[in-house]
Amino acid sequence: MRTKTIFLAFAAVLGLLAVSAASAKSSDVAISGSGSSLVNPLVQQFVPAVGSAYGYTLSYASVGSGTGIANIIARTYDFGASDAPLTTTQAQQCNGCVEIPWALSATTLSYNITGVPNQIHLDGATIAKIFLGQITNWNDPAIKRLNPRLMFPNLAITPVHRSDGSGDTYAFTDYLAKINGAFANQVGVNTTANWPAGVGTAASGNAGIASVISSTPGAIGYLSAAYTLPNHLKVAAVKNAAGGFATPGLRGIAAAAAAFPNPASTANGV
Repeated sequence: MRTKTIFLAFAAVLGLLAVSAASAKSSDVAISGSGSSLVNPLVQQFVPAVGSAYGYTLSYASVGSGTGIANIIARTYDFGASDAPLTTTQAQQCNGCVEIPWALSATTLSYNITGVPNQIHLDGATIAKIFLGQITNWNDPAIKRLNPRLMFPNLAITPVHRSDGSGDTYAFTDYLAKINGAFANQVGVNTTANWPAGVGTAASGNAGIASVISSTPGAIGYLSAAYTLPNHLKVAAVKNAAGGFATPGLRGIAAAAAAFPNPASTANGV
């Protein structure tokens, strides 16, 4: 997964449970879902198509993977979307939820550095130190070593992370925890992470992360690839296991997926 793209996040529909249409016309059926903001751009494309094709009223609330899981466990929605699989405890609480991997995207690193026109290079060790608050300025020697031809300003780094439960957070922390032991111990791997106090700032949803990065000189944050182009954000190239610097394009996402087993064979309960 790391050889061709930065971070890989599977968005899995966790349940389609409370819809009972056996005795109702399709036009009477309303289906509601909530969860991952990573897949929201995709979901909003097929919501009207499903309604038109089958006569259902289908809606989806982009509230983050953590809330999506909580909602489906509580049965306040008919289905939930999460980029992180259910934990064993969550699966038990969900009492019959079925996880179906159905969408694939990448979690990217975007940044806002005035005066650096070219794409920057980063590696996992440096990214971990940035989000731990150990590297605090863009002209740090560790960053300059990875970008010998670029001139970085004397500019403070503002790491931006999610304030809500997020599958992007799960993908991002899972990647960094495998690279940096201190990160694994201090921050952990989850949809909500134990970010160091006083380091950076937080925002809700992918849209919130994109907004903070766009408006904050020196900011760097993780978000879905679907939010980088519409918000005109620069994306870092991250060093992979082969020593190259990869960007999260469609070709890289496809190559990363091909390097691993069919996710349908590894999802909980499937």
